[in-house]
Amino acid sequence: QVQLVESGGGLVQPGGSLRLSCAASGFRFSSYAMSWNRQAPGKERELVAAISSYGGSTNYADSVKGRFTMSRDTAKNTVYLQMNSLKPEDTAVYYCKAWYGMHTVYWGQGTQVTVSS
Repeated sequence: QVQLVESGGGLVQPGGSLRLSCAASGFRFSSYAMSWNRQAPGKERELVAAISSYGGSTNYADSVKGRFTMSRDTAKNTVYLQMNSLKPEDTAVYYCKAWYGMHTVYWGQGTQVTVSS
């Protein structure tokens, strides 16, 4: 059974930090590219960061470059998103996604991140 379980969300003040985790199971984790996506109320889901299957390359949305860092630990079947210098506009539900090729895609259930004073 495929599972992607996100954790680490919460309420944080502007300028603060959070680290999200996504624990994967039920598929060959090392073969899948992974990404973090987010969806704010009333907005479409957007890509935040992505990492290649073996972690050799990462890509970030312009809005988070220099503030967020995505990484993966193959031994733990887990990806992370370190979020620093958080802004109110980062408030959203953050989703973990795994994909392989064009047709195999898995999503997690999401974790809420709220940036507010």
